[in-house]
Amino acid sequence: MAHTLDELFGGVPGARIDGDPRAVVRGLCTDSRRVTPGAVFFAIPGRRTDGRFYIEEAVQRGAAAVVSEERVWVPRKTNLVEVPDIRATLVEVARRYYGMPQEKLALTGVAGAGGKTVVATLVREFLNTSEKLVGLLGTIHYGIGQRTLPAYRTTPEPVDLYALFSQMVEAGCREAVMEVSSHGIDQARVKGLGFDVAVFTGLFPEHLDYHGSMESYYTALRRIFDGKNGPAPRVAVINTDDEWGRRLRGELAGRCEVISVGTGEGADLRADGIDCATDGTRFRLLGLGHDIRVFSPLLGDFNVINLLCALAVVHARGGSVTDALGRLIDFDGVRGRIERVEMGQPYSVIVDYAHTESSYTKTLDMLRRLTKGRVITVFGCGGDRDRGRRPRIARIIADRSDLAFATTDNPRGETVEGIFADMRGGLGESDNVRFVDDRRHAISLALDAAAPGDIVLIAGKGHETFQEYADSVVPFDDRAVARELISKKMGTEL
Repeated sequence: MAHTLDELFGGVPGARIDGDPRAVVRGLCTDSRRVTPGAVFFAIPGRRTDGRFYIEEAVQRGAAAVVSEERVWVPRKTNLVEVPDIRATLVEVARRYYGMPQEKLALTGVAGAGGKTVVATLVREFLNTSEKLVGLLGTIHYGIGQRTLPAYRTTPEPVDLYALFSQMVEAGCREAVMEVSSHGIDQARVKGLGFDVAVFTGLFPEHLDYHGSMESYYTALRRIFDGKNGPAPRVAVINTDDEWGRRLRGELAGRCEVISVGTGEGADLRADGIDCATDGTRFRLLGLGHDIRVFSPLLGDFNVINLLCALAVVHARGGSVTDALGRLIDFDGVRGRIERVEMGQPYSVIVDYAHTESSYTKTLDMLRRLTKGRVITVFGCGGDRDRGRRPRIARIIADRSDLAFATTDNPRGETVEGIFADMRGGLGESDNVRFVDDRRHAISLALDAAAPGDIVLIAGKGHETFQEYADSVVPFDDRAVARELISKKMGTEL
């Protein structure tokens, strides 16, 4: 897929090519380590580093051109493209390079502080058929027609995003659903992208080390709804059980069609009489012409909201809500999201991605309602992340668990001892939390402590299959470790 510099940058506002506009471009890169001969390197300033520091490496690797917001030195053999807004330019150039694939896909975007992965996965499950393939871009994996690729970022950078869109089109997809992170919006990864349907799952304190305030966080997410990021969606699906969702519904009045979901009387699609149990959730689905008794294998009332969001998307896309509910019965769930580990043990084991104060609170409160036994929690706090929330998370765990084991969770560049010290700051006189350096050993101790009727929650990593340390990444899958340990303890080794 080759283009010339002039084909890619001609007409881009403010772009000036210093060099040969007929130079052939054989790739686009924002990471100097991925530059191959003939590629264009975008030297993007970032929060942690600056792409301009890596121009020399890109040139040495054979970059045909360097793109920068300021005039920088490059060898005579290398072209320079100066632009006023490098992120906006990257989006436009990536679109041109991959043949404007976004114009050939009806896109659904899912945004919010929680539930994105579940909603996006359900939407694809409900809409994807052998006759109508639906692509998926999410935290866990990317679905490209019949192929599945491991995901490396919830919302990819534009180069990868449009490459994936192009692959979807080539695979026969005419629709796609994607998780849209607040970082992705703020960093212009989805700038100008038009969503046919956009979903707002709700908002709670998260990523405030990045956004600074809830207002700033909300403002970032709102941009894919209010036309400030790109065309406003044809339909907005909004969780109006959430206070920020109610505000968004009011602010979108008259701009697009809104389908509100929730448990309140005013929601367009609502759940009534919710009954949560360890085998799933039952409720009555009302609205949009439906009155249906529903059984969902997904645990928890918050997953009822996620399901309502997905069903509203099906309705907005012209699909059958009844058919979608028929497919729900065989839905295996989302990897690492309230995922049950069943090996015939007399107690329940749940693996979940909960890692924020709000998600721990919701998950543990839900599990407490589901069991007459004890709640035993394995958890940790990641390194090189917001230290201020560590004592608060430890306090939430201690208050809502009968017994807990604090352990490692991607320590990255920090020491385990230092992370533990921060966590201990929130415990006070609590004596139900044990600190165990080795995560596998902590899981083993939790399983040993479990009695019939108890629930063991292994939290923080969910779908992840690794532990990240300062100088290494080692394989570690909570689900696989739990299955192996349970089998050994029951004498039925895998």
